[in-house]
Amino acid sequence: MEPRSSGRNKVSTGTSKGVSRRGSGLGTGPVGRTDGYSGRTGNSSSHNTINVGGRPQGGSSSFVKRGTSIGTGGLIVILIIIFLFNKFVGGSSGSDYSDQHGAAGYSNIYDSGSSSGGYSSGTTSSSSSSGWQNNDNNTAVLNTKVSSEARDRYTTLLGNGNDTVTIMLYMCGTDLESKSGMASNDISEIAAADIPDNLQIIMYTGGCKAWKTNGISSSVNQIYRIRSGKMECLVSDDGDKSMTDPATLTSFIRYCAKNYPANRQELIFWDHGGGSITGYGYDEKHSGAGSMDISEINQALNAAGEKFDFIGFDACLMATLETATMAANHADYLIASEETEPGVGWYYTDWVNALGRDTSMPTTKVGKNIIDGFVEECNRSCRGQKTTLSLIDLAELQMTVPDKLSAFSTSTAEMIREDDYKTVSNARAGSREFAQSSGIDQIDLVNFANSIGTDEAKALSKTLLSAVKYNRTSKQMTNAYGISIYFPYRRASKVQTVSAINSDIGLDDDYNKCIQAFAGLETTGQVSAGGQSSPVGSLLGQTLGGGTTSGSDAIAALLSAYLSGGRAVPGMDADDTGYMNDSGVYDVDSASSYVSENQFDPSAMVWTEDEDGRHVMDISAEQWDLIQDLQVNVFADDGSGFIDMGLDNIYQFTDDGLLIGDTDSLWFSIDNQPVAFYYESTVVSTDDETGEETVSVQGRVPVLLNGDRANLIIIFDDEHESGYIAGARFDYKNGETDAVAKGMSEIAEGTEIDFLCDYYSYDGRYLDSYMLGDRITYKDDLLLSYEDLGTDVQVTYLLTDIYNQEYWTPVVP
Repeated sequence: MEPRSSGRNKVSTGTSKGVSRRGSGLGTGPVGRTDGYSGRTGNSSSHNTINVGGRPQGGSSSFVKRGTSIGTGGLIVILIIIFLFNKFVGGSSGSDYSDQHGAAGYSNIYDSGSSSGGYSSGTTSSSSSSGWQNNDNNTAVLNTKVSSEARDRYTTLLGNGNDTVTIMLYMCGTDLESKSGMASNDISEIAAADIPDNLQIIMYTGGCKAWKTNGISSSVNQIYRIRSGKMECLVSDDGDKSMTDPATLTSFIRYCAKNYPANRQELIFWDHGGGSITGYGYDEKHSGAGSMDISEINQALNAAGEKFDFIGFDACLMATLETATMAANHADYLIASEETEPGVGWYYTDWVNALGRDTSMPTTKVGKNIIDGFVEECNRSCRGQKTTLSLIDLAELQMTVPDKLSAFSTSTAEMIREDDYKTVSNARAGSREFAQSSGIDQIDLVNFANSIGTDEAKALSKTLLSAVKYNRTSKQMTNAYGISIYFPYRRASKVQTVSAINSDIGLDDDYNKCIQAFAGLETTGQVSAGGQSSPVGSLLGQTLGGGTTSGSDAIAALLSAYLSGGRAVPGMDADDTGYMNDSGVYDVDSASSYVSENQFDPSAMVWTEDEDGRHVMDISAEQWDLIQDLQVNVFADDGSGFIDMGLDNIYQFTDDGLLIGDTDSLWFSIDNQPVAFYYESTVVSTDDETGEETVSVQGRVPVLLNGDRANLIIIFDDEHESGYIAGARFDYKNGETDAVAKGMSEIAEGTEIDFLCDYYSYDGRYLDSYMLGDRITYKDDLLLSYEDLGTDVQVTYLLTDIYNQEYWTPVVP
């Protein structure tokens, strides 16, 4: 593959405000790396921060209404730079992916024939997605064909407008409503539609401390009927119930079925979502109740005893195979998003109008209307947001996918056991990942299967593409084919939890064994490297690599002690890896042998000076082949400790493939203020008509917006090479929920912004988080650039290997 150019480079105005902490500690906990660089906890990856947010959660005055544009925020011209390594682009649209890149759809970080030509905005396999594989772009194409193997439908349409419809809207208002009125916005959209008598929209409200719509109670749960232009209260006091309690959902469904019977029933969940692990919902009045996971949703639906035409989630991350497997017992179709939803959520007026005009409209057309309205509204008002929404035929999926999934799982597990773990790991790391900053380990299943490339994988991919009847994404999203799945990488500790949920909902047990086999080898690689890792040793000038165990016998002995509880590994918990004691899933000797032969050697991370006076690092091609991610990690020394300035993916290599140590002290800045910046992802997409490739890079900057914790989302693309502020993503405090809020929110002019940073002692302990530099006021022409940090800077590089083990290089001299 030819190198690509990208609109990123370090271009400075020559004017910097420098770096300085401001005020007293905020007590927020880390705003950058949520683990404070203390390593894994319970074998979960600490590579990405967990920050959730989206539909505005600050004061409503801070945000603009739909349709208001945000300025580009970029005034300077950025030089075109070169992507150096084939690995950093992951795939190619319009060609056979597996033929071009091997079974894993992956090529190495190392390419001795590459020329640097400047800074490289590297996009590694664990953070990027390129094109659409195998010409399988299934967006905006309605598939009305149905497999002959599909089961009979639960819902039979009468036709000719004779169908009666009851839409059950389960609306947990939560902080989306109390702070920003987003539920009220959607209620208004529904009420604006022309709703006939044979279409009933019944809404259950709760989970919110302060409703913006007059009349809706914040004290008790209520039931409303939404009619054309108005709401009618049906039940004024249903008690103060948790919206994430399965019994509450069951009760609402039974009420609707009894009082508003219809031959066509639809169920829509409105709130936050967390996908395969977390499930649905965050009730801010009953935050201790947690979310309603997929097995609990199944419990509620079983108890209700009703069948649905479609189940929809106006919530994030619920278009998973796990959700679909559960929902297939209760509905004919699933409408949900693989990715986090933008703050505006579904746009209701148009599709409700259309269904009201023809209550016999085919469900595929209803789903298409919902998806089109959602994506088009998001394209208008949520620039830069990675948007997805898909319609999945559950009657088809239920009968066609299980056998294909079983075969795929068995063959992939065999690859892992037969010394081909690296292929699977590279495919996993290179697959489209959703809510990446939250580290929930959900990836597009078609993308993953295509990257594995076996016959069984191809058969599964083909079957899934048939079951997804309609799928649309924003242009910032590729390789999102409509259905995702949990596959461990960042949080291997969740494998036992997910396996239990899968068993409860009836997902194939062979898949459980597959993810357990993968997580077992991943854990082996981490245990052999000592588990916990951080940049502390590098910052303190300590010798690296001392904790790595080599040799299969030594690794096997360490693992046996770890699994038996006889040895603790920093940052890892053997209680989360019980499946590694199952000989049918994991074998200590074979795993130890594999890791000993495929192990990164951190002792190779040594800076030397070349003939041009540059500090370079010479790592062999074989060693680079074990590395999946590379980022630069920068700390500013203010005389009392280290300010964490974040992680970026801009770096240089020499013509013969040596990593060049960065010593220019330039860092991402807003309004000439260097800020803490954390790189998140890169998307390389191809225009179907012109074949032209475009690159979009996303990162985040932790801030306070009018006093509320958030992250500015920064997008660099071919139209905005200097970058622009696409919006804000809000954080929960104190981890009160694992559900992921809807995506970015727009920022109004006049919003006060305080940049934030994490502060570390000289021995590497996280001390507190502080405001960084001066407060600024948001406007649509804020200058984005790279400016000098103006202080003593410690630069180290973070390498992540195929086991998701992290290594920091020594500080660049």
